[in-house]
Amino acid sequence: MSKNKHWLVPDWPAPVNIHAATTLRTGGVSKEPYLSLNPATHVNDLTERVLQNQKIISDMLNLPADPIWLDQIHSNRIVKAEKTATPQQADASYSNESGVVCVVMTADCLPLLICSKDGKKIAAIHAGWRGLLSGVISNSISELACVAPIAKPTDLLVWLGPAIGPNCFEISVEVCEAFVEKSKHYEKAFKLQNNGKYLADIYQLAKIELNTLGIINIYGGTYCTMTEKDRFFSYRKNNQTGRMATLIWKD
Repeated sequence: MSKNKHWLVPDWPAPVNIHAATTLRTGGVSKEPYLSLNPATHVNDLTERVLQNQKIISDMLNLPADPIWLDQIHSNRIVKAEKTATPQQADASYSNESGVVCVVMTADCLPLLICSKDGKKIAAIHAGWRGLLSGVISNSISELACVAPIAKPTDLLVWLGPAIGPNCFEISVEVCEAFVEKSKHYEKAFKLQNNGKYLADIYQLAKIELNTLGIINIYGGTYCTMTEKDRFFSYRKNNQTGRMATLIWKD
């Protein structure tokens, strides 16, 4: 992973025309509890500061266009990234057009970026446990295949961005059971604690679904948003906080 003061660049073998980044919490204008590079309008930060942060992100990443922000609802819905009067309700977006910036916002949930090895297709996915359970990754892969046929799953590259780590993501018995009922493969992503609840490895949950789909070129997945508080926003740790933006675009 390439490091910068205010954003991360994925360390993955993407084609040269593919560009991607995850913003950190630093480098913006928002005040506590959104300190400081918060691009989210839905968390009760001052709108003028959010808009200024969005411009800072566009400028520092030299984006070719304004990102296509989504109204994220913890669903399994993926949409084509395109300008609309109001943000589309979805948790993933895709594009096969140059200069279109797909983006998702997270603060513990898992951001995934996808691109094809030929550099023609891209997608950004927001995956909390609800989205993972309801199949947001599978839906996104299916949609990409509909846009332009993918010869085989190994033609796709996936990067797992910063999310809550496996030692911090506590979930209920019911959530664990729902995943295991869906597939026994998910059992290895959970660890029972003394309090009767489970620790979940969100990275592992995503990898299991990706592997089930035949996707093996998976990168990233080494951070913890909850413990690396100087770099990342964490909803579980702070409740009222900002969001990181994870973006992908192509020439």
